[in-house]
Amino acid sequence: MEIRQSIEALWRIESPRIIATLARQIGDVGVAEDRTSETFVAALEQWPRDGIPPQPGAWLMSTARHKAIDRARREEIGRHKTALAGADLDDRVPDIAKQALDPIPDDLLTLIFIACHPVLAPESRVALTLRLVGALTTDEVARAFLVPSATLGQRISRAKRTLSEAKVPFEPPPADQLPARVSAVLEVVYLVFGEGYAATSGETWVRRDLAREAMRLGRILAGLLPREPEVFGLVALMELQASRFSTRVDANGAPVLLEHQDRTRWDRTLITHGLAMLDRATGLGRPLGPYTIQAAIAAYHARAATFADTDWSAIIALYDALAQLAPSPVVELNRAVALFYSDGPEAALAATDPLLEDRRLARYHLLGAVRGDLLLRLGRNTEAAEELERAAELAPTRHERLLLLERMSQALAEPPSAR
Repeated sequence: MEIRQSIEALWRIESPRIIATLARQIGDVGVAEDRTSETFVAALEQWPRDGIPPQPGAWLMSTARHKAIDRARREEIGRHKTALAGADLDDRVPDIAKQALDPIPDDLLTLIFIACHPVLAPESRVALTLRLVGALTTDEVARAFLVPSATLGQRISRAKRTLSEAKVPFEPPPADQLPARVSAVLEVVYLVFGEGYAATSGETWVRRDLAREAMRLGRILAGLLPREPEVFGLVALMELQASRFSTRVDANGAPVLLEHQDRTRWDRTLITHGLAMLDRATGLGRPLGPYTIQAAIAAYHARAATFADTDWSAIIALYDALAQLAPSPVVELNRAVALFYSDGPEAALAATDPLLEDRRLARYHLLGAVRGDLLLRLGRNTEAAEELERAAELAPTRHERLLLLERMSQALAEPPSAR
């Protein structure tokens, strides 16, 4: 079991870089992803029997490389092309161990741009990049989209085939095309960060590896596009949110709500840098976009010395602006939470009522979690327990599920007049 967990952890860490390296070398993202997946299947079969290699990253890269060459030979693409493929791989991977273990930012960034290529539909760009770069499973990506896993799996398969059929080269877009393609990339980066900030599956609610990768890619984009305010807005948003990582879970891994977090343990370096990035975004003199507005909301939390010092009226105003720029039921739910702290539970609960009819939130556990908490505060304990029980059934992680069940038990135990 421990070896399997190690292999799964390595999949998260190594697979994006292996896919990116193979895609550059063989020129086909779909084939690169397939060979990488086969490599991890081989690890699952061999390592429990033979033990984990001394350099597991190097083993994975070497195995994936040879599988790519073997595939070319099996498909009889021709002795000449096979020789060229093998020679190209040998030329470009003189030190397999080093290439497998060291970061390859150019390849990873190129992989994102390829996954966000204009030949793909917008939803396919995001899904494919989360799968390839974020190393998320199809189920995890499906939850990020609030769509069935089967639908998402078909979307990813079609996207890879489209890239192959369109013969999209593995190379970054020219400089004059970068601004036109950056919005899709930003969306992908933020969704990868979101999976790290609040994981949609597994035992760990916060996955810093994904969040760090998203922040790294965001900073690379900021260097490429110094006149694009939304790039800086996204970096600001991610860094301000990441500053709370050490306080978002307790010693047992259970979630800690913002209201109860120890702000003295927030990462002041990330806050300082995030606020500076927000200043860069607003200082460019362009209309604010969704990421910059969300960063401004995060900044109000970061600047408040205590939870009680939070300027909720300003945050609600920013959510109103965000709802105009990027309408979403999740934005409305977040606004309802802010409304609770500003105007009380009745106003907040009323704001969530229309969301019950939104099919996109049918399996979104936080809607029930918020409504359950509001109903509990209003003394409507039976209704609160029902909402919290439904939310627990939908919760994607064990810790969230336990927290919601604990709140449900409190609702059933407390007399209706307790709140």
